[in-house]
Amino acid sequence: MDVDLEALRRRLPPRPLTRFAPSPTGYLHLGHVVNALYVWRVARSLDGRVLLRIEDHDRLRSRPEFERALLEDLAWLGFHPDEGPVRQSDEPWAYEDAFGRLVESHHVYACDCSRRQIAASINARTRSDEVPYSGRCRTRGLTIERGRGIRVQLPPSDECFEDARLGRLEQTPVSQCGDLLIRDRDGFWTYQFAVTVDDLRQQVDLVIRGEDLLSSTGRQLQLARMLGRTNPPVFLHHPLLRRPDGIKLSKSSGDTGVRELREAGFSPGDVIERASALLDGRPEASSRR
Repeated sequence: MDVDLEALRRRLPPRPLTRFAPSPTGYLHLGHVVNALYVWRVARSLDGRVLLRIEDHDRLRSRPEFERALLEDLAWLGFHPDEGPVRQSDEPWAYEDAFGRLVESHHVYACDCSRRQIAASINARTRSDEVPYSGRCRTRGLTIERGRGIRVQLPPSDECFEDARLGRLEQTPVSQCGDLLIRDRDGFWTYQFAVTVDDLRQQVDLVIRGEDLLSSTGRQLQLARMLGRTNPPVFLHHPLLRRPDGIKLSKSSGDTGVRELREAGFSPGDVIERASALLDGRPEASSRR
């Protein structure tokens, strides 16, 4: 594992808390196994604790059967959390409370722009994968109501942080995403807002996740500060598993899942070895114990 654990230990309190936070919008795949390997191995090396958090803020795609399956698969693989599971949907008051605090101290406003309008803006002509919001609704004074999103104005400052694996990094969130969407037009809290609130209230010390979420770090650090967090978590972004065409594994693209491997006769050790082999660039392990 390409992480300096002793250097990481010096940045964290005794028995630090990290989390494994799947979304119940599909079945676990090998990419999740890699994340679990990093989370549990780093936590155990630091005498830390793992919180299992079910991130079901997307109520349109979350399904009880997916949650049941991911809990069963984690147990079958031998990944047993020290705390949880906890579900975002079980404590809606936490997000309302955080939203209220944000409104009191920062510029929060309603936005009726659709994704199509944002994509068609002048900012969409850049080659970036992410289209920054132009700020069109910032001064329009729209009322907050159903069918409108809610955004918070981000400061125009750079955000510097020390990733535990990648080293010192710098991002300018307002240039990446513009004013941050914290609740969507359907009335659901966004990923960026929900996980920032969760990591603050659950006192998560260490966030271990894939490099696909690296661009979110700066904005989450800024948002956490807006919500009153004075001791930001340490972030560790690990490599992603990719298919031969270079595309990362995902639930939506139908990549090999833990359920499929179980049905094919693979043991928990086989699945973990296969994920490790893919991550290291070795030929996939296919033996069945």
